[in-house]
Parts: sequence; C-alpha cells; structure tokens
Amino acid sequence: MESEKLEHFRIILNEEMRTLLDEAGKTVSEMTSDSTPFPDPNDRATQESDRNFELRIRDRERKLINKIREALERIDDGTFGTCEVCGEEIGEGRLKARPVTTLCIDCKMEQERKEKHP
Repeated sequence: MESEKLEHFRIILNEEMRTLLDEAGKTVSEMTSDSTPFPDPNDRATQESDRNFELRIRDRERKLINKIREALERIDDGTFGTCEVCGEEIGEGRLKARPVTTLCIDCKMEQERKEKHP
C-alpha cells in the first residue's frame, strides 16, 4: 500500500483512539463524582443498570482500542491491508469502513458462513 494511504489510515486510527480514550476518561470521572444516594430501591436499580450498560459499552471500546493498536502496529511492520488468512490485499473500501480489519471481504464472509453453519 502506498505510504500516503498508510499515513491517512494512521491518522484515522489515532483520531479514533483519542476519541475512545477521551470518552473512557469522562466515564471514569462521571462515575466517581456521581455518588448520589437514592433512598428508593427502584432509583438505585435504575442507576445500577445504567452504570452496567455504560461499563459494557466501555468494555467494547477497550477491545476496539486494542484492535486499533494492533492495526497501528501492522502499519509500522508493513502488513496493514493484507488479509491474515489468504494473504491478498484488503480492499480500500473495506479498510475505510473498518480500518482495524484483518480479513478481506471474501475471507470474512467465509468466516461468518462457518459461524452460522458449523
């Protein structure tokens, strides 16, 4: 892949990581500062449910941050944009839609087919 395209993807990935890390920081700040005691058990349950939902979102974002770091490493080592299964180049459109992907569209479709019909 051309170096200017790699740099373009590096910028996109770094910006996405920066956004995710900012959101994670806000969540920690909000959760530690919001210690409103609710005498009503329903209100406490709602708050707990909201916190659990927020934590599930942050956990998914944490996993995405790890994928972003791996994609940045692939840019550095020259394997970014190459399918890890077949070794073919991953289409630029697919990389624009999901820059952390490690599979070309054909291999991803095959993987999903196998998951549906083991």
